[in-house]
Amino acid sequence: MTDVTVYDPAMCCSTGICGAEVDQRLVTFAADLDWLKSKGVAVTRINLSQEPARFAANETVKTVLEQSGVDGLPIVMVEGAMNSNGRYPDREELAGFANIAYLAEATIPESGTGCC
Repeated sequence: MTDVTVYDPAMCCSTGICGAEVDQRLVTFAADLDWLKSKGVAVTRINLSQEPARFAANETVKTVLEQSGVDGLPIVMVEGAMNSNGRYPDREELAGFANIAYLAEATIPESGTGCC
């Protein structure tokens, strides 16, 4: 099983999708991580405000923070190796990181006639 770990910036909760002003990027990213889980990927999220010691304990994460500060977050690691930092990757990128198949959702073509 592939292991994906996300080191998130300081947020109010583990996903950042709480409170009055929810960032749509965080909602989408949480859904994408749930999708990864449904494909058998082990996903762990670590929030800077809730688990700062885990950031300090990981040399790669510590180096990113020393060089870029919180602008280097989030960090997405797969099997202990950094795959992305400073942004939330989309579902297709996450699938590639985890080496699982990804098919974009099909769109329904518009019918030119509007009639059967």
